[in-house]
Amino acid sequence: MKQLELKYGCNPNQKPASISVNDGRDLPIEVLNGKPGYINFMDALNSWQLVKELKEATGLPAAASFKHVSPAGAAVGLPLSQTDRAIYFVDPQAELTPMACAYIRARGADRLCSYGDWAALSDTCDAATAAYLKPEVSDGIIAPDYTPEALEILKSKKKGGYNIVKIDPAYVPAVQEHKDVFGITFEQGRNNFKIDASLLTNLVTENKTLPDQAKIDMIVALITLKYTQSNSVCYVKNGQAIGVGAGQQSRIHCTRLAGNKADNWYLRQHPKALGLQFLDTLRRPDRDNAIDVYLSDEYEDVLREGVWQTKFKVKPEPLTAQEKKEWIATQTGVTVGSDAFFPFGDNVERARKSGVSYIVEPGGSIRDDNVIETANRYHMVMAFTGMRLFHH
Repeated sequence: MKQLELKYGCNPNQKPASISVNDGRDLPIEVLNGKPGYINFMDALNSWQLVKELKEATGLPAAASFKHVSPAGAAVGLPLSQTDRAIYFVDPQAELTPMACAYIRARGADRLCSYGDWAALSDTCDAATAAYLKPEVSDGIIAPDYTPEALEILKSKKKGGYNIVKIDPAYVPAVQEHKDVFGITFEQGRNNFKIDASLLTNLVTENKTLPDQAKIDMIVALITLKYTQSNSVCYVKNGQAIGVGAGQQSRIHCTRLAGNKADNWYLRQHPKALGLQFLDTLRRPDRDNAIDVYLSDEYEDVLREGVWQTKFKVKPEPLTAQEKKEWIATQTGVTVGSDAFFPFGDNVERARKSGVSYIVEPGGSIRDDNVIETANRYHMVMAFTGMRLFHH
């Protein structure tokens, strides 16, 4: 098939709409179920590139959770701890495959932003992955293949309307890209820059001890940033993005946004948050919202209004500002990546508050010396890649 007609473009008034390959080749995708739209395919094709490259760079199954052409989360298929299972609503006894672990961790980076996501898998979607995805609110999925059991599970989502796309993993796009804006065509070479461990040798800080896990985390951060709307900053721990900040005009605002998400991810692991007793009738999305409110500054208002009775079996004990601060201060070993250089040391200062020990960024600022000096003050390890990763 050389062209696929779509219902409409970004909005219902934008018609007609379709997708095709510029050089006349057949489309490398097959719609196995549902009717994906314009934005669905934008998410699908961007997320597929991310997970494909992440698998190639790490050798591990990779997954992404995409919303509005940026990743809410991305991860490789490392095992889940019991705490991970608790905060991601996974049965403690469930048998999980590496592919399932990758998607659960990708979606777990920011479960609120992953509501209604597009899922991307680097490898065949198996039954364990499909079973976890089935009760989640999601628009669709892209993968190179599906087991018969997984396909049957996914086809039962959304009353049979769940979008399932299969992509040819051997497809190689043209080297030139084209994009129309206001009737004017832009052309550029496709960003084929390869990201792997060889990019992490220029350690510019006094501390040059870079563990293997930190290298994986740097790769996860960089490849995630490559497909995140700029400006972008990404916090990673144990092969999982835990905070992604996208599309901010200011680098420090981006660092704060991603850092706040990373803090929220870690606060979900606080004993008080883990001990919340939800009503049995409360669905997963409502539990995510309830946890987010519980961790927010507005929780005391909820207590006063008595709204807790609609979500919890017993009135939760508040998590005070001081308790939050003390808990976040115990976070360590986090990596932060930036798609362009940090222009000031304030980005490092903010990253430190979220437990960052490792930094990867292009370098090249006239204030690199100040950024390096700030990293040295906190005994961080910082790698300069020399390569900017803007994505628009």
